[in-house]
Amino acid sequence: MGEINFENQTQPEQLRVFMKALLNDVRALEHLINSGMIESGVRRIGAEQELFLVDRSWRPAASSPEVLDKLDQDWFKTELAKFNLEFNLKPLSFGGSCLSELEQDINEHLEKVRAAASSCDVDALLVGILPTLRKSDLDLSNMTPVPRYYALNDALKALRGEAFVFRISGVDEMISTHDSVMVEACNTSTQFHFQTGPEEFANLYNIAQVVAGPVLASAVNSPLLFGQRLWAETRIAVFQQAVDTRKPGDNPLARSSRVSFGTNWVENSAVEVFREDIARFRVIMGMEIDEDPFAVIEAGGVPKLKALQLHNSTVYRWNRPCYGISEGKPHLRIENRAMPTGPSVIDEVANAAFWFGLMSELAAQYPDIRQTIDFDDAKRNFFAAARLGLEAPLIWLDGEKMPAPVLILRELLPMASNGLLRSNINHNDVERYLAVIEARVSSGKTGTQWQIDSLAGMKEEGSENERLCALTAGMHQRQLEGKPIHEWDLATLGEAGGWKNSFQRVEQYMTTDLFTVHADEVIDLAANLMDWRRVRHIPVEDDEHRLVGLISYRSLLRFLAHDLPHGKDAPVPVSQVMQKDPIWIAPRTPTLEAIQLMKREGVSCLPVVKNGTLVGMVTDRDFMEIAAELLEKHLQE
Repeated sequence: MGEINFENQTQPEQLRVFMKALLNDVRALEHLINSGMIESGVRRIGAEQELFLVDRSWRPAASSPEVLDKLDQDWFKTELAKFNLEFNLKPLSFGGSCLSELEQDINEHLEKVRAAASSCDVDALLVGILPTLRKSDLDLSNMTPVPRYYALNDALKALRGEAFVFRISGVDEMISTHDSVMVEACNTSTQFHFQTGPEEFANLYNIAQVVAGPVLASAVNSPLLFGQRLWAETRIAVFQQAVDTRKPGDNPLARSSRVSFGTNWVENSAVEVFREDIARFRVIMGMEIDEDPFAVIEAGGVPKLKALQLHNSTVYRWNRPCYGISEGKPHLRIENRAMPTGPSVIDEVANAAFWFGLMSELAAQYPDIRQTIDFDDAKRNFFAAARLGLEAPLIWLDGEKMPAPVLILRELLPMASNGLLRSNINHNDVERYLAVIEARVSSGKTGTQWQIDSLAGMKEEGSENERLCALTAGMHQRQLEGKPIHEWDLATLGEAGGWKNSFQRVEQYMTTDLFTVHADEVIDLAANLMDWRRVRHIPVEDDEHRLVGLISYRSLLRFLAHDLPHGKDAPVPVSQVMQKDPIWIAPRTPTLEAIQLMKREGVSCLPVVKNGTLVGMVTDRDFMEIAAELLEKHLQE
């Protein structure tokens, strides 16, 4: 999107002016295509690498402004959240050693990020969703202070008109709401670009849709969100819901999410996709356009089509068409946005090789891929792969159904190899990168499976936060070793880095699996919950899950001993016994501050509240367990 100042560019009159410029850009693009001005016969590839910044506790580090100050701003860019950043890679001619050059380029840029991050006492991590990320990290205070991000957030919120709702089911189920677009910052991806001539764009774009599911099935690396085990590639569900401006209800109109797979095949031209996106999705922000594209063309120049590029950046197709200028010539490319970041650089480049190879070979074999597979089957494959990874059943050409590993190993890897060799890619590189895919699929050891298996191996050890920290630390160490995921051993609890990394803030160990009561419910329910669950405190919530009171074991005993009217059998409401307006703390409260508050106020329990909503609980028992663990380790040393 560039460094654009969006101030005062969202008023109706300004958006109407911007829409006129946008429509003019689409006409200009059509003219460029029809007049043969778009570059053809040249194949280039490129990539954009997103990543997380983490602190020494393996938690997200909101340090990108400081880190970026130490880097070349031409290649390293901000992202929505201050704990993410991105670097762009130079385009490469598709052929020869381009794949190994791509790997080297990513590693060199990553080393620069790590060096800059180290000077800020943080580090870089390649992962689709950071395991230690918490909902409290998605505050607007962590949004990168760049006007376009605030403008995007305001525009999407205005269209939505209410909180964003997230519901994702996997092994666990997550139901959550959020009041900003910051949930988008949960995700990082490695985006690959494939330049195409205008005459072949439609078929290549359709091929990109066809292979999206199988390639994603082999590359999944994002199974966790807020500690919940969800989809094999949870990024797909999160991103689709994070910027969904549709309001829930019974509206009979078939509206699309701004993040989508698309609705049908492309018939003839890239212009079709841009037109559909303009027709389906409102302009949500604009900018002053100082370019008349037709005047630029008439003068012998190449228009930037700024309005088209801005609107395109607010519509998030998993395969997105892009217009650009390279070496003074306008071109079209297809951007694959579905691949997650990580698990390692070689894994990422192997994913790219697999995709590039399939794009090349299928284009050579099928002049019109639409004749061999139904669009709905390609779309179904994509979401099945996102949910299930290599366990997904997939539908291939001519309706043949088979498990994802069978399809990849039997059909697609030979195709990808032929496509790469057909494009004159170095034979050794073809073998090296596709061997990574083959080993990963044969073993079933995707990044997702490694995370799930690592957590399962630590199931009876430590707290949930300790396990997530250990998982993140183990991931980081293995990335530094540079091996592909199928060669990684599982993470262990000892990699968490000590108790300090797991207990600095109450959100790291607070209990979130709470049993609560309503103020109007009978007090007997609270008493039984204490007995059944062996707890000494029961929070009291209202219908909006706001904390309104607290019942402790002591207050219940006191009531039974002194306040219960003798001989009275009428049910007593919770409201008559609960402590109203209890002392509470925020999720990011430092542990030492929480302990001091408990001592000062003489309480043994602190509800944890965010924006008025109960999100957890810490008790003196939690601190006793922390103290016991610290004492045991100290004595062992």
